[in-house]
Amino acid sequence: MTQNSQTAADPQTAADPQYGPDAVFDNLIGGERRGSEDRSLNRNPSDPSDVLGQYARADEATVRDAVSAARAAAAGWAEFPAQQRFAILDTAGSLIAERADELADLLAREEGKQLTEARGEVLRASQIFKFFAGETVRNTGEIIDSVRPGLVAEMTHEPIGVIGIITPWNFPIAIPAWKIAPALAYGNTVVFKPAELVPGSACALVDILVEAGLPGGVLNLVMGPGRVVGEVLTTSAEVDAVTFTGSVSVGQGVIAAASANGIRVQCEMGGKNPLVVLGDADLDAAAEAAVNGAFYSTGQRCTASSRIIVTSDVHDEFVALLKDKMATLTVGDARAEGTVIGPVVSESQLEQDLEYIDRARSEGGDVTGGERVDGGTDGYFLSPALVTGTKRGDTINTDEVFGPVASVIEVADYDEALAVANDTEFGLSAGIFTSSLKYSTHFKRYAQAGMVMVNAPTAGVDYHVSFGGRKGSSYGPREQARAAREFYTVHKTAYINAG
Repeated sequence: MTQNSQTAADPQTAADPQYGPDAVFDNLIGGERRGSEDRSLNRNPSDPSDVLGQYARADEATVRDAVSAARAAAAGWAEFPAQQRFAILDTAGSLIAERADELADLLAREEGKQLTEARGEVLRASQIFKFFAGETVRNTGEIIDSVRPGLVAEMTHEPIGVIGIITPWNFPIAIPAWKIAPALAYGNTVVFKPAELVPGSACALVDILVEAGLPGGVLNLVMGPGRVVGEVLTTSAEVDAVTFTGSVSVGQGVIAAASANGIRVQCEMGGKNPLVVLGDADLDAAAEAAVNGAFYSTGQRCTASSRIIVTSDVHDEFVALLKDKMATLTVGDARAEGTVIGPVVSESQLEQDLEYIDRARSEGGDVTGGERVDGGTDGYFLSPALVTGTKRGDTINTDEVFGPVASVIEVADYDEALAVANDTEFGLSAGIFTSSLKYSTHFKRYAQAGMVMVNAPTAGVDYHVSFGGRKGSSYGPREQARAAREFYTVHKTAYINAG
C-alpha cells in the first residue's frame, strides 16, 4: 500500500478566486438571496485549513418561507410551456458541461473526490439535465377504448406539486441533478436541501439553473442542519413529496414523518453490496473490478463492492491479486496529479472508518492497509483496507462502513456464494464474475438486489437507466431515467363521452 500522499497547488491560485474564507453564500428563497447570522465553514478534506467559504444555515422560518415560495410558483410552473422547460434544462446541461473543469475542481476541493472522478460526476450531471430536458416533451399518456360503448379513456401524468429534495455529500452534484432535473421536467417546484458538508456544489448548480432562465420560486435552496430543514419538509402541509438519499437511520425517520403527514416519499439508503468471484472467472479482470468498486471515490459510494465473496479454489490467488493492485493506489490530495484515492470526507467519517477496521481485527479479521496516511496537511487520508479471514456474520460484513474498506468472505461454491450475497438487510447492487452462462443467468435472477452486474464493478450506473434497490436499500419508486416519472407525477384517468 503506497503511503505517499500527493499535494495540490496553492488552493487560492488553483481554484476560482470567488472561493475563500471571506466568501459568503446565501440561501435562495423565491428568487431572492437570503443570508443568516449562523453560517457554516466549508472545509477541504484534503487540507482542512483551506476554507472555501461561509454558507448560510436556514432556520425554521426560512425553510417555511422557501416552501411557501415553491407553493406560490407551483401553478405557474406546471403550466409553463413544455418547450420552454426543455430550453431551460437543456441550457443548464450545456452550462454544466462548459464549466466542467471549474465545477470538478470545486467538487474535489469540498468533497475530496479525485479530480478525474469529480469531472466525470459533473459531466454525468450535464447528461442528466439533457436527458430530462427531452422528457419534458416526451411526457406521453395513453388513450384506450373503454369497455363501455361510446366512452374513451385517457391516462395522463400531471405534476405532483412541491417536492422537498434532501441529498447526501458523496455525490454533491450528480445526485441533486438526478432529483432536481426530473422534478422540474415534469412541472414540479422544488425546495432543495444539500448535505452540510458540500454546500458549494449545490450553490453552483442552483446558480446555473437561475442563469439558464428558471423563474423565481421554482427552485429554492435551503442550506442547514437536517434536524431543522428536514423537519419542515417532512411535516409541512404545503409539501407534496420528499425524496431523500442518505443513511438508513435518517431515511427511516424521513419515511415515518412524511408518511404520517400524507407526503409521498422516496428514499435511497445505502447498501452492503456483494461481488461474487467464481473459480472460472477472469481473475485479473475481477480484481480490477473489485478494486474499482471497493476503493474508488474513497469507497464512499452506496454501490461500493464492500463484500467480496470468493470460492475456495481461487481464494488465495485472488486475494494476492487484490493486494498487488491495492499497492499501486496512491492516496493523496484530491486535486493532485497522480492521486487515485482522495481523502475521507470528514474527520468524523474517518474516525468511523477506523473504528470499523479496529472492530474487524477484534473479531478475527486480518487487515491489510487501513492506516492513516501523512499527506503533509491535517487531511483525512486513509489507505484502502482489505479485511480477509472474515465470517459472514462479522460486523464488517453486516454494517455499511462507507469508506475505503472491503472484506473478503471465502465460500465453497456458487450455491454458498449466492446465499452469502443475499444474507444482508440491504439490496442495492450485486455483482458476479464468471465465464459460466449458467451461473450468470441464475445470479441475475436470484440475486436480491435492484441492480445486478455481470463481469463488471458493482458501482456505476448510466444516466438513462433506472436506479434503486430492494429490502433496506430503497423505499418508493425508482430514480433516474423514465422510471423517475412514477414518483414526480400523479396519474389521471379521464373518460370522454363524445355523445
